Amino acid sequence: MTGLASGRVAVIDVGTNTVLLTVAERRGPSFHPVVERAEITRLGRGVDRTGQLDPAAIAETVAAIARYAAEARSLGAGRIAAVATSAARDARNGAAFFEACRAAAGIAPEIIAGGEEARLVHLSAWADFGAAAGRLAVLDVGGGSSEVTWGRGPVPEGRRSFQMGAVRLTERAAPGDPPSRADLERMEEMALGALSEVAEIRASGALSGARLVAVAGTVTTLAAVAQALPAYDALRVHGSVLGRGELSALLARLAALPSPERARLPGMEPKRADVIVAGGILVAAAMDLSGFDELVVSDRGVRWGLLHDRFGAGGPGA
Repeated sequence: MTGLASGRVAVIDVGTNTVLLTVAERRGPSFHPVVERAEITRLGRGVDRTGQLDPAAIAETVAAIARYAAEARSLGAGRIAAVATSAARDARNGAAFFEACRAAAGIAPEIIAGGEEARLVHLSAWADFGAAAGRLAVLDVGGGSSEVTWGRGPVPEGRRSFQMGAVRLTERAAPGDPPSRADLERMEEMALGALSEVAEIRASGALSGARLVAVAGTVTTLAAVAQALPAYDALRVHGSVLGRGELSALLARLAALPSPERARLPGMEPKRADVIVAGGILVAAAMDLSGFDELVVSDRGVRWGLLHDRFGAGGPGA
């Protein structure tokens, strides 16, 4: 059965920290997920310091993409859209990564700019939460960058991309394990500095009356740990609410533990344990600067925005 006959398509999102796959089936105007995968390969490790992708990270990421592409095709997805974000944008040797992808998987992810990444994330959030909220602010804390969008409708009225994410903040701050009070204060200062423009966006009134939706692995992991999920459950994470006070208490708990102990917490993705404190600090900084006291967690991000954009009704691949 071909992808066209089955109505199945696939999208792959190659981020700084994680590679994600969604194979979905078109049902009328909406999509139903057939398979969703996530694998932490940390493509962007060391990029902030060296300006280049690590060869081992390239190999691990390419292998994941090849597995994803093969699985998608075996499930009848005749069309695959793939994008790469922060790490691939920033690296001088990105061409080697794309050549390896083409050889191993038969596809080469398209590099998207931070603004386009933000647009796709906003589209995804609007598809799930826009009708109920009316107006959204969307926060995407990734590994190498963070994006903020806002507006009423699937197309954001404004968007900003900041070159600071959970991996980048961890590498720049180089905290102890567990981090000291001074380490935490330094990370908070760096996060507030990197995202300072969010305060200006708030002052302009652009976020007034909006509901905050947060996406990507940092916030979904925080939500899973907050709920002490014995195994990750997208149905319980997606649409859950995380308050600012709850986030502070959770961050204090995580920061008090060394990474190996964090990794064993219910709900924690073990490979994210070493960067989750920095990621949580970025989420908290964004909430403080934007004036929101709670957020709605989305288990969907760039890949679902890409799904709607490329294969949805009216999209170029529809």
